[in-house]
Amino acid sequence: MKIDRNICIVAEIGSVHDGSFGNACNLIEAAARAGADMVKFQTHLPESETLPDAPTPSYFKNEPRMEYFKRTGFSLSQWKDLARQAKDCDVEFVSSPFSIEAVELLEEVGVSTYKIASGEVTNLPLLERITKTKKPVFLSSGMSSWSELDTAVDTLKKGGPLTVMQCSSTYPCPPEEVGLNVILEMQERYKVPIGFSDHTLGFAAAIGAATLGATVIEKHFTFSRLMYGSDAKHSMEPDEFNILVSAIHEVELMQKKPVDKSDISKYRTMKLIFEKSIVTTCPVSKGTVLKNEHLAYKKPGDGISAAQYQNILGKRTSRDLPKDYKIKKEDLL
Repeated sequence: MKIDRNICIVAEIGSVHDGSFGNACNLIEAAARAGADMVKFQTHLPESETLPDAPTPSYFKNEPRMEYFKRTGFSLSQWKDLARQAKDCDVEFVSSPFSIEAVELLEEVGVSTYKIASGEVTNLPLLERITKTKKPVFLSSGMSSWSELDTAVDTLKKGGPLTVMQCSSTYPCPPEEVGLNVILEMQERYKVPIGFSDHTLGFAAAIGAATLGATVIEKHFTFSRLMYGSDAKHSMEPDEFNILVSAIHEVELMQKKPVDKSDISKYRTMKLIFEKSIVTTCPVSKGTVLKNEHLAYKKPGDGISAAQYQNILGKRTSRDLPKDYKIKKEDLL
């Protein structure tokens, strides 16, 4: 597995290639250059997953959904070539199967990890088949209730390593529907790694998920949001994706390097420069009992700290002190 960091970043290519094998190959290369650890596709075998008269989502307006799946699908040899392309680019090849037959195909292809799409969470026969492969699984949670997820998790725990992915099946997903809180609830509920499948248009949700401990971040990826298809307009372009990858790994570095607030040794010089010492506001005669009107607080911080002012009040001076003088312990009786 090509993951030398704790957070794995998945470029969700899906079907944004629009059936072009050349586009699919180039998208793998572009995702790898942008910093992805994995590239994820969708493997649709239309006759095995849908009836011809199944309702069509609103975003499939220009052609029947089954025809779209047929047009954008690849042959077994092409899927194998894409898997090899991913290996050559040093990224892992992942796909979402939408039927048991698609699992059989992907087993021939040699997929490294399975992603279970939100609409397949209740498809227990599919989950049970994937479990038998003993391969890692990313379980999406977008349109599922807790009880449905509980059943899916119980099923998949019998197989390979499981990561449960918080996501919201809204495209694009507005901030108020992201559900970062669910990441924490999933961590407590399932005791397995938790990831995040990001359907927002920006950077904040994925970075927030990384901060909360998500171990896998998935983001839709495209050459251009002007490309045809259901996902392109909700995806990140390569330059944006690269910025996101860098930001997530910066967050990861922050998490790996906890700061000890009790250790301020590195700030010794800065404290001398920026903090305040107790000084006199005016000339003070020997024997004066110091009051607030005698004291001011000025840089540098190499004298008695302003934090100690209450210990100075009421003390008697042992000698005459000039104005703007940093009071020392030996100046006090």
